[in-house]
Amino acid sequence: LIAISACNAITPTPIDSGVEGQVFIGPLCPVVQQGQECPDQPYQATLTVNNSNGREIAKVQTDEQGHFKIPLEPGEYILHPESPNVMPTAGEQTFIVESGIFTKITVNYDSGIR
Repeated sequence: LIAISACNAITPTPIDSGVEGQVFIGPLCPVVQQGQECPDQPYQATLTVNNSNGREIAKVQTDEQGHFKIPLEPGEYILHPESPNVMPTAGEQTFIVESGIFTKITVNYDSGIR
């Protein structure tokens, strides 16, 4: 005989803090001439968030416009933009999450076009 008991479901507390922002890539024009604009464009990328000890906490893909929002507990983190090949590339960014706030970050990928 197996007894099944009902228990209360534990609902996780929503996290009201984390990191959010947008990813861009540039330059996208092979030759930029004076008076001609060549703004960086939104870029869909994979981002990894590591804790200060280097352990992976989260991995997300931005939307098509490069936007991301990652709920995180307060603390210090490292945002690591993934690169599919040697280029494009973007540098890591260390950031701090405070309680009740989403830290804003802009990630800029270098396309390698010169």
